[in-house]
Amino acid sequence: MMETTHNKSQIDISVIIPIFNEEGIIAELYQRLRKSVMNVSENYEFIFVNDGSRDGSLIQLMKIAESDPKTYYINFSRNFGHQIAVTAGLDFCNGDAVVIIDGDLQDPPELIPQLYDEYKQGFEVVYAQRRKRKGETFFKKITAKLFYRILKRITSINIPLDTGDFRLIDKKVVSYLNKMPEQNKFLRGQIAWLGFNQTYVQYDRDSRKEGKTGYTLGKMLKFALDGITGFSDKPLLFVSRLGIFISFIAFIVLMYAIYAHYFLGTTITGWTSLMVSFLFIGGIQLISVGVIGEYISRINKNILNRPLYIIEKTNLKTKKNAEK
Repeated sequence: MMETTHNKSQIDISVIIPIFNEEGIIAELYQRLRKSVMNVSENYEFIFVNDGSRDGSLIQLMKIAESDPKTYYINFSRNFGHQIAVTAGLDFCNGDAVVIIDGDLQDPPELIPQLYDEYKQGFEVVYAQRRKRKGETFFKKITAKLFYRILKRITSINIPLDTGDFRLIDKKVVSYLNKMPEQNKFLRGQIAWLGFNQTYVQYDRDSRKEGKTGYTLGKMLKFALDGITGFSDKPLLFVSRLGIFISFIAFIVLMYAIYAHYFLGTTITGWTSLMVSFLFIGGIQLISVGVIGEYISRINKNILNRPLYIIEKTNLKTKKNAEK
């Protein structure tokens, strides 16, 4: 990663905002963020990470950065994903306290002073917990609810229920996050794994101001798999135990077939039952290989050790820029 050398004078609070096709609300987002953060401290920095937006988001960010020297932007060479965008912000931020907030205004910037108040009470992690999720489909609400509860049951760490990435973390938490090199990022799980003194502030999540969510069903499934495979080995245990169970059932059926043939005078026949058995066992094998493959895929990505992201343009003064 490129090391930031921009002004490191006392910064009380950094705010990291991943952006993906949010051109229409960036101006409002910035104004609400600035008004909210000014209630906390005048020593702040905003780090907007443009994650391969296809609209005019970058132009809007560059205009804001020109008028506000405390605002920085990072523009990726392509879309690398929400978690990677947040990770880039964590690599470059310098605040004693760091807020992570999405750029779609579903999470209200006005909550930041409450998060900071809890931080000043001695908490190193203050996460925002949702009471309500406005503007989201029943399918998304119920699947999210199930996912977090299943994840809580199959992992040994305490990942808070009904929370996203909207939270405030201490700089010591940031330093440890930056030492976690895994490619498949699941930040809320990593923060929970670190521990520290944590608390929460409840709020009602708003609906999107405009546009569509960047989290498609495919991205949601990938995110869920990253969370499960990154913090639990229970799927592997389930696969192995399922294999033992099916082998036991097959042994019982074999014993019954031998008994029926020699003692009852009947032979179990039937093309249908044979095919059903083959298809059932074949399906279990494919599922098992798929689960194991997910873990192997994670290992492979980390062995390749490719950079998490590529910066195409930024107004941060980096070592690389300084050498040019």
